[in-house]
Amino acid sequence: MKKNKWVAVAGLSALVIATAVALGVNIDEIRSTSSEVIQFENYAGPHAIIESAEAITDIGRKLGRQIATNVNKSAVYGKNTKYAVIHSVTEGENNKLDADIILINDTASVDHITNLRRILIGYLTTAYGYETADASTIATFITVYNAVYRQNFDVFKAKYKSPVVENLTASQCGLSTKWSEWPGNTQIVVPLFDVNGGLSTVDTSVISDTNVIRSMREEDGLGVDERQNMVGIKEREASNFANQAQKAAEDAAEKNRQLAQQQEVSNQAQQTATKAQQAAQQAQKAADENPDDKKLQQRAEITKEAAERAQKTADEEKSKTEQQKQEAKEIEQVVTAAQNNADKKLAEAKKERTEIAKDQQKLLVQALAESSDRNAVVGLKMIEGDGQLTGLVKIDSTTGEIINESPVTVIRGRTIMPITVSDEDGENETTVSYMAICGEDNSSSNRAVRLCLLDAQTLELQAESKEIVSEDSILVRDKDDFYCVIRSGSNWVVGKYDADLNLLLKSSVSVRKDTPVTVTAKGVVATTSADQIVLLNLKDLKPITTLK
Repeated sequence: MKKNKWVAVAGLSALVIATAVALGVNIDEIRSTSSEVIQFENYAGPHAIIESAEAITDIGRKLGRQIATNVNKSAVYGKNTKYAVIHSVTEGENNKLDADIILINDTASVDHITNLRRILIGYLTTAYGYETADASTIATFITVYNAVYRQNFDVFKAKYKSPVVENLTASQCGLSTKWSEWPGNTQIVVPLFDVNGGLSTVDTSVISDTNVIRSMREEDGLGVDERQNMVGIKEREASNFANQAQKAAEDAAEKNRQLAQQQEVSNQAQQTATKAQQAAQQAQKAADENPDDKKLQQRAEITKEAAERAQKTADEEKSKTEQQKQEAKEIEQVVTAAQNNADKKLAEAKKERTEIAKDQQKLLVQALAESSDRNAVVGLKMIEGDGQLTGLVKIDSTTGEIINESPVTVIRGRTIMPITVSDEDGENETTVSYMAICGEDNSSSNRAVRLCLLDAQTLELQAESKEIVSEDSILVRDKDDFYCVIRSGSNWVVGKYDADLNLLLKSSVSVRKDTPVTVTAKGVVATTSADQIVLLNLKDLKPITTLK
């Protein structure tokens, strides 16, 4: 049987999540960008003073409150205490980042990565207003980011503004994986995208770059939980940026309307000034030709003054126009920047969701493989009293003993189709469920015949088709497609399903409820309700030709 690489059988999403939770996500263990596996080494012995989680989080809150007093001004807080923050925000170098640098000073006693993250959570919630759940995700990524780039001074120099770099040292930048090296030797860099940006205060793109994600994927649980949380943050960021772009676009439209009006006023003022200048020139010419005519001399002076006033007005209106042009240009830049940010965050989220889905499948396959009984085989057994029905059983291949029996004892046609998933390399195949036609046709009760999926581990009913299936139908497989006879109104037709029990197609002609179904490269052969052989097109299940 060829490998079926789909994952989304009905109910499987829940199993993926449950499997990931069962395996756990070891957020205390990350790996470097090299082949060396590194772990955060936490102190595991007794403590002279045991502080509560709330007290530890409050350390970060106190630092954050100081920053919150003026997020737009650079400052140093807690310089002579156990924990300090260098808040570096400056103008210029727009292609580089501002940052907060969190220092763990010599007298600090934090000795576990969980507690360090608690401090960061407190700091993020009070300094920048993050919700606790988001702050927890960002704190995790900040620590991994700083561990990945520990002592990689060139990376920090390339990415951050000069004042940030001036406060870093090559031997202390980033976060060591050894708790004993934290005091007096730690500069945790928190990249700032916009200190007034709410959810986008910390640059999530930077702290979740390719190297960071690669490190998180090397955890036992592939870092799926935190990565999903980060994707959720980025999707909300994208929504916020899109709203900003929409609002700015509306402002830009209004500003352009005002600009058009102002341009008209400016043009009219210039036309008036031009006419006044022409009148002044004519008056001056007449005065020059008649130097003794006092009235002409006076008129020339008046028209000159009027022309100067008109030109001054025209210049003022032109200045207003140029100012409004600049304002309109700046608003357009806001629109473009916001939309670009929205597109960037969405693209990152989409890419990571795809990778997470692959990793979830990998976890699922691994969990199923680990939980599978390698000595077990699955088969059908006859149900006493009815020669048409069978039940699914799991048998120990070494002893012949029945390990498990399915509660579903109404499998028809004596046929089951294994639904499998393959690992990332496509080498190992694991059965996750079985497809079969199940049920009893009894119009006087609440019984029905439908296409069903039975869980490969529990042998219990996992999902069923929406459509009624003929009790006389056979189940036929063609790669990832499945065919059987289903009810359509008062007629019976050939139905084509995917492995999720989604109906993809149904034949346009009615067929016998007990028709054989033969799938060939040229089409599907069936018998119509008029007892004629018909060849159905594989693409739409419409008749290609009717055979006698």
